[in-house]
Amino acid sequence: MTITRSMLRNIATRVQRRHILLNHPLDYLYNHAQQRSSSTTATFPSPILFDYQTVSQNLTVSDAIESVEAAFSALARNEVDVPMPMHIGITETETAGPGDCHIKGGYVEGTPTFTVKLACVSFYNNLKLEPPLPAGSGIFIVVNALTGAPLAVFQENRFMTDLRTGAAGAVALKYCSTPEHSQTIGFIGCGAIARNMARAAAAVRPSFQGVAFAHDGAEEFARDMSEELGVEFVVAGSAEDLCSQSDVIFTQTPGSEPVFETKWLKPSGVTVIASGSDQPTKQEIPADLLASPLCKYVSDLTKQTSKVGELRSAIKEGLMTENDVYAELGEIVNGTKKGRESNEHIVVDLTGTGAQDAAIGQVAWDKLGGRR
Repeated sequence: MTITRSMLRNIATRVQRRHILLNHPLDYLYNHAQQRSSSTTATFPSPILFDYQTVSQNLTVSDAIESVEAAFSALARNEVDVPMPMHIGITETETAGPGDCHIKGGYVEGTPTFTVKLACVSFYNNLKLEPPLPAGSGIFIVVNALTGAPLAVFQENRFMTDLRTGAAGAVALKYCSTPEHSQTIGFIGCGAIARNMARAAAAVRPSFQGVAFAHDGAEEFARDMSEELGVEFVVAGSAEDLCSQSDVIFTQTPGSEPVFETKWLKPSGVTVIASGSDQPTKQEIPADLLASPLCKYVSDLTKQTSKVGELRSAIKEGLMTENDVYAELGEIVNGTKKGRESNEHIVVDLTGTGAQDAAIGQVAWDKLGGRR
């Protein structure tokens, strides 16, 4: 038999493969799998990019309430995978910052997507640029839960974050107050989140009277919300003045000191819905109120509020532990714990969970993804 060059090459190739298989089996298997994959599988399509204008013109708080309520319910049943948030601090230098980046996400069991969110906040030097830019920005990445492929990137610049926060406020108001105990609703802090909280309140308690207080912007907030919602709003002269009138108080401020004193609250029982504390440096609610035997403390997610929410301050002061939490909001939604029963105070601590991000991500994809 004549041995040709082709036969020699084949023999050499087989010897080389046998050598790799015997001495480097993992490398051989990886290369073999890569060759099969490249020849037999298709690539994923590129995710769709939805710009800020598209997002902000097509999504509302009302769109998100039902989905966020269902997410809290699932969270209480341990049917949501919610990792602890990641925080990246950007120190101010000549080439960066100052600012903060938060990364959250979650998956609600049984839904067709999951979401990862990147939110950048407190880049205040943006306001000094010409033209100035917002101090915050962000994106939602909505992923196919069956294939693991990104479906869409929503350039929301905190718009969707504020919507899901407002929706959580609606859920808290629905389950932790009664119509009789929510005739007058106060808003301490009158920025973008407060506007969504007012819209959320109108969706749940459409005939309330609003009271607003802020160091800046209260008059504009009261005027705009009154016109938009058809609800009477007045401006309080102080936080104490607001507390003396309010059955429900929404707080949404970025500071590190309490925005009111416990003794200012109406003795008939007040529901406080706090959404300003989402970092270890923030606080809105006096810790003595949370620890009071006359108060039910309700967290959105205890493992999170103990680290970055109002509960953190009470634990730091030695007034509470995680065992003193009355309920998580989802437990009240599910009926395993009761909301308002009498004239007690109730504090609902909304730090913002990945379950809410997953919920609003699904809503956004359902509403906008089908158009493509």
